[in-house]
This record gives sequence, structure tokens and C-alpha cells, in this order.
Amino acid sequence: MLSLAPLSPSLAAVVFGIVVLGGLVTGVNGFGYSVIGTGLTAIVVEPQVAVVVMILPILAANVSLVRELDGTGLRTCAERFWPFVAAALVGTVAGMSLLSRVPTRPLTVALGLFVFGFLAFTQERYPLPGEAWVRAHVSDTFGVKLLLGLGSGLVFGASNVGVQVVAYLKSLDLDHTTFVGVVAMVFLGISSVRVVAAGLFGLYEGGGLLVLSAVAAVPGLAGVSLGKRLRPRLSRRVRRAGMFLLLAFIGVRLLGNGLGV
Repeated sequence: MLSLAPLSPSLAAVVFGIVVLGGLVTGVNGFGYSVIGTGLTAIVVEPQVAVVVMILPILAANVSLVRELDGTGLRTCAERFWPFVAAALVGTVAGMSLLSRVPTRPLTVALGLFVFGFLAFTQERYPLPGEAWVRAHVSDTFGVKLLLGLGSGLVFGASNVGVQVVAYLKSLDLDHTTFVGVVAMVFLGISSVRVVAAGLFGLYEGGGLLVLSAVAAVPGLAGVSLGKRLRPRLSRRVRRAGMFLLLAFIGVRLLGNGLGV
């Protein structure tokens, strides 16, 4: 059972500020809300609590982003990626079932490592070892979608980190609009199931986390909306630099907290 006690106004205000910042960065770049929001929240509360609090803000943000796809684009993406989404749903439920059993420090360290993994996969300046092989062999065939979806969901369910989803979709060289829409569609489907699963697993026990998560979705949406308006006014270089600096800060703080430095 997870709890957030005491739920002080100052702590709630910090969480609201975090979701606004996470939404802003996501609206500007089209992705990153889950890792930024969860990573920053895990600095001020236990990581298990951070994962649960961010469920509804992530859901709301991706409802907003998936609307960037028109009807034809949405149907095309759904037909192409439904095996990935379906398998990710199964993996997500399995990951969430382990959430309350994972010790705090190892989970904090894991979140920090996932953040740096996200940075490594989304940077474009230096090719990663094995990246060429992945691009050549990891396709969007039915079997690959099922295996990667299951593994991606397992990690996402336990941590809110979707670097594996972003890395896979990035390897397919989708255009930016399709990429943003598909990422949002995947996380929208997963997050919808997570709301129900969190209740079934007792992660919202006491109601405090559910209320905080629901209320936090509102300022998060405001941040996404503002970010989407700023996106055309900022160069791609500025957008990515800002996101990378923020993620680097989050990763260092999480690793420091988890290792007791």
C-alpha cells in the first residue's frame, strides 16, 4: 500500500509546478512527459508514489497530444501499431503489480538510469553502439511488436519511463507529426488501463494519491497547451537543448538520492 502523508499544501504546490513544467516540455517536444514528470516528482516524494501520482496527468496529456493526428492518421497508426499497444497493456499490468514490492532506493537508482538511457536514445549527435544493427533488424513486424510491446509495458508499468517506446518508434524513422501522434496513442492506451489497474492493486489506497493525481492533471494540461503554442516559435536546437539539460539534472539528482550521495 502506498500513501502520501502528510499531503501538505506546499507539497501539492510543488507537484503541480512539476507537472506544469513537464507538460510544457512535452508540448514543445511532443514527448518526455512521463520521464520528466515522474523523475522530478521522485525527487520530492518516494518514487513509488511519484509513479502513481503521474498516472492521470500522463493520461490527460496524451489525450491532448493524440489529437494532433487527423482521423485518417489515427486509423493508420492504430492499424499499424495495435499489436505493440496490446502487448504493452499486458506488460504494464504486470509491471504495476510489482510496484509496491520494489524497494525505494533501487527504484530511485533505476529511474535515474532510465533517464540517462532516455537521453542517450534521443540524442542524435553520437551513434550508439549497436544502433545501426537495431535499425537494420528491428522492424515493425507483428512478432517484434508483440515482444517489444510486452517488455516496454513491463518497464513502463513499474517506472512510468517509456524510453524503450520512444527508441523503438524512433528507429522506424516516422515523420514528426506521426511520431508525436503514435507516442501519444501508445501512452494513452497504456495509461487508460493503468488507472483501473492502480485501483485494483490498491495503489490509490486512502484516496489521497487519486485526488492529487486527478487535480494535477489540470495544470499539466495547461503546460502541454502552452508548450504546443511555443513549439513553432522555438528552434529545434533550443527545444532539444532545454529538454536535455532538464533531463540531465533529473538523472543526476535521482542517482544521488538513490545512492545516498
